[in-house]
Amino acid sequence: MRKQLVALLGGLAVVGLTIPVMALDDSTGEQGIDVLRLHELPYDLLGRKIGIGQVEVGRPSKFGLDKAALNLPELDIAGVFHRDRPANSNTHVDPHAAMVALVMVSQDKALTGVAPEARLYSSAVGSLRNAGQPEECLAAQHVALRNAGDVRAINISFGEPLRRDPRSNPTLDGNALLTRCVDWSARVHNTLYVIAGNQGGGGIPIPTDNFNGVNVASTTRWEGEFRKLDFSNLSALPEGIGRRLILREINQGARRAINLVAPGNRIGVYDLEGDRIQVTGTSFAAPHVVGTVAVLQEYGDRQLKENAPNWTVASRRSEVMRAVLLNSADKIQDTGDGYHLGMTRTILAKDNTTWLQRDAYNNPAIPLDIQMGTGQLNAFRAYQQFSSGQWGPDTPVPAQGWDYNTLESGQVQDYVIDTPLPKGSYASVTLAWQRWVELNDQNGNGQFDLGEDFSDRGLNNLDVYLIPANRAETPATTCSSVSDVDSVEHIFCPVPETGRYKIRIVYHQQENQPKQDYALAWWTFSEE
Repeated sequence: MRKQLVALLGGLAVVGLTIPVMALDDSTGEQGIDVLRLHELPYDLLGRKIGIGQVEVGRPSKFGLDKAALNLPELDIAGVFHRDRPANSNTHVDPHAAMVALVMVSQDKALTGVAPEARLYSSAVGSLRNAGQPEECLAAQHVALRNAGDVRAINISFGEPLRRDPRSNPTLDGNALLTRCVDWSARVHNTLYVIAGNQGGGGIPIPTDNFNGVNVASTTRWEGEFRKLDFSNLSALPEGIGRRLILREINQGARRAINLVAPGNRIGVYDLEGDRIQVTGTSFAAPHVVGTVAVLQEYGDRQLKENAPNWTVASRRSEVMRAVLLNSADKIQDTGDGYHLGMTRTILAKDNTTWLQRDAYNNPAIPLDIQMGTGQLNAFRAYQQFSSGQWGPDTPVPAQGWDYNTLESGQVQDYVIDTPLPKGSYASVTLAWQRWVELNDQNGNGQFDLGEDFSDRGLNNLDVYLIPANRAETPATTCSSVSDVDSVEHIFCPVPETGRYKIRIVYHQQENQPKQDYALAWWTFSEE
């Protein structure tokens, strides 16, 4: 029997369909993000002790508090709330929120979540008749402060349509209260916000115009693997009869909304009655990313505990996670020679074009593809990228690594790669930093309260280049990412000639602080 499950998100209906059941491990296994490999020895990474969060209209059930939890014993929630207060029993329990939570932390053997041992804190905003962006911000802040103020990532699988925004003639310019709240909280609470990337006609665009988080679109199976953009994604270049509406609901100017894609079509979960069903949408792609953060952060904390070389508390920075996830994404399947950096599959846009055929590859001013961002999440490749360790610019760096550092206005920073790169091999480089948003803290308590708002201090402009190691000047090159509107730069390009190369970061324009913290991740060819 076919039935529809409807969850009201931002005043809009998102529909999941129960169709022939496929297990959640279809999206978490080799056909999907390949995280189940990290659950097994020798990795043994389940997200233990890592705090993650969830904010939605409703919340999942919690055992010992809600009757519905009796049907979901495999869903262990660390804490549930209504905005900034403990949740009352059997109130605001929502099937959509429960299914999103299952993707992250399900401990069921048949439908294992991405990070089954992570600590999930979930807050329900409640009825949107009596709530809006201020209440949503309050809930997000409350979740960010759980786990002794150490929540590494927060999932937002809902959003606000522009028609509900109280500004006059609102656009997706980064200035909605909830969007500013997300960017402020990311900076102040050091948590990575992961947003379901619904946009376009009938979409839920706010806060997908954020700068400091990761917006996620969804893929569907193609030839047995998750690797094609799902038609349920609403975000696309505005064309045809709906052009006027869609233009209002994609980011203003040249800035792209999608950072990453993940499986989101026919994902196997349980409903509140404990029945196995399937759901579709970006709401279920985003929690794959949040769970992956928990798995990686367990590894990072293990490295810190063991005093591992080339490892510092910078591994906990949200900018580092953003750079690592985006830089390790799958784009083009490697043929076996390592020139495409061991990528496991070719990701296809809705029109079956690949990343190499689209404007983000051909235009250095566009770091992100409008449909697929930098590509599809691959949790195992993200582990490889992350586990390569932190390497500073003071000495030559290995072919693969990451760093968290600071650059002053007008300066450049060079990372010289220690081995030659062969002609035709690809280099992947991602630079991430944050927009500076400040809280207008009227009562001086250091927290957002209803009635307060935020000020945008602007975005400093950084660019990144891959250039010959012996070049002192910064030449114009196709191996560069030079957007002047984004908080992320991304290079994926073939090395033009065999030789030694360096990654150069340039702090071009100051808008707020003269010193800019940044995260850098790179992956180049290696014989190993």
